[in-house]
Amino acid sequence: MMKPGAAPYAKEMRFSRLKAAYSSGERTPVGVVHEVCERIAARGGDGVWIHVESESNLLVRAQELEARRADAGVLPLYGVPFAVKDNIDVAGVPTTAACPEYAYTPEESAPCVELLLDAGAIFVGKTNLDQFATGLVGTRTPYGVARNPFHPDYIPGGSSSGSAVAVASGLVSFALGTDTAGSGRVPAGFNNIVGLKPSRGLVSTRGVVPACRTLDCVSVFALEAADALCALETMAVLDEDAYSRALPAGASLQMAADLPGGLKAGVPLPGQRDFLGDDEAQSAYERGIERLSGMGAAVQEVDFSPFFEAAKLLYGGPWVAERLAAIEAFFGEKPEALHPVTRELISGAAGYSAVDAFKAFYRLKELKRDVRIVWEDIDFMLVPTAPTAYKIDEVNADPITLNANLGMYTNFVNLLDLCAVAVPNGFYANGLPIGMTLLAPAFREGFLCAVAEEFISGEG
Repeated sequence: MMKPGAAPYAKEMRFSRLKAAYSSGERTPVGVVHEVCERIAARGGDGVWIHVESESNLLVRAQELEARRADAGVLPLYGVPFAVKDNIDVAGVPTTAACPEYAYTPEESAPCVELLLDAGAIFVGKTNLDQFATGLVGTRTPYGVARNPFHPDYIPGGSSSGSAVAVASGLVSFALGTDTAGSGRVPAGFNNIVGLKPSRGLVSTRGVVPACRTLDCVSVFALEAADALCALETMAVLDEDAYSRALPAGASLQMAADLPGGLKAGVPLPGQRDFLGDDEAQSAYERGIERLSGMGAAVQEVDFSPFFEAAKLLYGGPWVAERLAAIEAFFGEKPEALHPVTRELISGAAGYSAVDAFKAFYRLKELKRDVRIVWEDIDFMLVPTAPTAYKIDEVNADPITLNANLGMYTNFVNLLDLCAVAVPNGFYANGLPIGMTLLAPAFREGFLCAVAEEFISGEG
């Protein structure tokens, strides 16, 4: 559903609309490229992009596709424009991770990007992010803050800020992000779009600048859950990367036409639903639970303690040191090149020992055991995407504490090997979107997206 603040033409960028328009001849890839370039130019310096392909290059790509019009039916992403977070390699385009002095130009694209291109997608450009994908706010970048299209005073969410705004603004049909602690979900919540965070390893992270390599996922932002799932299906190919995982036998990424009856949805106990005093966010969540009940799902309250404890491990444990491991040589040589907040966070890695790491691993293993018990009684969970929303000025005044607050319902997901789909769930009185996230054990993306589609269609 389009809301005030959303680009009026965004709905025309949905996969189904593009496919139908291409099939009828109403639109062409060349025409869509012209539209995209005009929209990007009209927004001016909006902080979304770090690199945009020239219009001439985009037209060459579009013309190549039009010459293959006969293949349109077998190319699942024929003529679909997309953006790539600038910590993911695209051949011949600098990868900066939002740190200019770190930049390098790869000769090969990341496998996920190459698969999308092979499927007929049109690469438009590289998007802004919290530097080295460290943050949930979108403000930790020297390239400016990506302007939230619903309320410019508020953060766009991060770290995949530019990717989310590009989709919400109708500049592309979908965009790649990454997700370690919520970077593929929080920006979706603040931009009224879908954010699909796949199971770890389902999409290869080869060619991605690591944040925490053991936890990183390539995520998808789109206008519909079906679109995000289509992009995921294209990228979900077993790769030589050591952390790549194949879809297990019996699992499927296909979205079921009809959900089974008797579904059970878990929600935190009432006393565990923390919104940091944000009554509007809390009311939206309660309405989301009611909508879920209206879909026929049985809502079951669960003890969220093990999830919250796992969330605290991410930034109160050795995974901070893993962020240093990702850029250790560069950090040692040029610490001054980092954004001050990013530098402060990564500098804290020196305070963790190998003993601390093993203790955290042991505790995480125990929490995974406790969580397995919870999943025995439910099919999926419904949680807020973020407990509240902040203005840019508020985050700049207290960057670490407010950022940590935003990860309350996201930090545990990759640690506990879950998949997730962030979906729209209403608006604040000032027009800023409020998000909701569906969670399930690994490799249930098709099921979750089916639930997400029904949930979104029931939005008032």
